[in-house]
Amino acid sequence: MAKYPFLQLATVNAPFMDEIQKRVARVVASGRYVGGPEVEELEENLSRLTDREYAVGVSNGLDALRLILRAYVEMGVMKPGDEVIVPANTYIASVLAISDAGLTPGLAEPDFLTANLDLNRLQEYLTPRTRGIMPVHLYGRVCWSAELEDFARRNNLKIIEDNAQAIGASIVCADGKRRHTGGLGDAAAFSFYPTKNIGAMGDAGAVTTSDPELAATVRALANYGSDRRYHNIYKGLNCRLDPVQAAILNVKLPYTDRENQYRRDIAQIYLSTIRNPKVALPLAPDDPSEMVWHQFVVNVDDRESFLRYLDANSIGWDIHYATPPHRQPCYAGEFSAHHYPITTDLADTCVSLPITRCTTPSDAATIARLINAWK
Repeated sequence: MAKYPFLQLATVNAPFMDEIQKRVARVVASGRYVGGPEVEELEENLSRLTDREYAVGVSNGLDALRLILRAYVEMGVMKPGDEVIVPANTYIASVLAISDAGLTPGLAEPDFLTANLDLNRLQEYLTPRTRGIMPVHLYGRVCWSAELEDFARRNNLKIIEDNAQAIGASIVCADGKRRHTGGLGDAAAFSFYPTKNIGAMGDAGAVTTSDPELAATVRALANYGSDRRYHNIYKGLNCRLDPVQAAILNVKLPYTDRENQYRRDIAQIYLSTIRNPKVALPLAPDDPSEMVWHQFVVNVDDRESFLRYLDANSIGWDIHYATPPHRQPCYAGEFSAHHYPITTDLADTCVSLPITRCTTPSDAATIARLINAWK
């Protein structure tokens, strides 16, 4: 076991365990194991957090994206073959959701410094079939701008946020109001996978929106396509949120700001201390609220040597993500006519350093010192 582990979920969850056990026991004793008050409470909490009228708890983050896009198809907003612009360097779930709905992923290059979709190049990826854009708040950094809003409005595009990694992040929008991720676009998908800043103890997700038709369609699709019992208006799915996971999230959600601030503090130690010229640091936003540091990702040309050094010094690490979607076997040949040099460069050089509750400020300072000594 690494002296400085990348992540240990038991350590992350330890401060919440007493309350989690009480909440879970309450669900078990209730006899209500699908839906129920814990799911409804979580939906209310997420609606309040994002300032959206509707939140729908679902089975996981991928299903949240799938349901949004499938709902738009059922509503006639999109049709099979339409395109959705999505960053080429995202986790594959973003792209899988588009394909699953019968839509076409329009892979777009990121900005190397932020790793987010390059919002200055959107026009390059617009085609007559484009109907949506999926900004991914990668590694916990808000991907949003007035230009994005204007681009979507001028081209009549739906904005679907992939908010799997940025719960609690916020940005001041064009109208001067500060808004949280999940409350920026037409709809947003959340993931509460156990490793997220606010994670369940299993799979869980949610959809947020202020569109009543979209919310109703998502809810029906997630429940076998039914709007009432034994009345199936869509060929739906079973993507409901487990109330045990909802109960766990209801315990942890009020601590979102505290948990995010802890990560910001660890990130600041790295940013102010790591000075090795061979290790490129992530670009921190001017407004700290725009980043919740789901991952702290550096870029290193000689990655294999660097990883061996981290292993030798008992420093945990991970790679997010080594193989971008266009290189995955399931998309073999589909994007062969296109080149994504920035995406490829990021994939070949990225390394994630420890940044969870498993890493103390003292640990972070030691890790930074050891990285500075790498030659």
